[in-house]
Amino acid sequence: MNSPCNDANGPRFELGRITVTPAALAALEATAVPDLLLLAKHVHGDWDELDEQDRLQNELAVLLGLRVLSSYALPDGKKIWVITEADRSATTILLPGEY
Repeated sequence: MNSPCNDANGPRFELGRITVTPAALAALEATAVPDLLLLAKHVHGDWDELDEQDRLQNELAVLLGLRVLSSYALPDGKKIWVITEADRSATTILLPGEY
């Protein structure tokens, strides 16, 4: 289990290998949203469109080394997810239907 990053203003956890699915990449390009923006929000704890229970689950996940999920709304109304695996080996940007 990797420990969370300790810098209060820095990343809260490791992202590992970053991948973007082709459908998510097309959705990002169509709305001119940079994938780096979503990754920065995700790794700093801005979970965006999650309800309170899921936000609390993410806080626990950061502390215990579990899977972290963020959900973001694109300007066209589509949702896009960012998921970091529990072992922090990989982070994937994808559409919810691809999960």
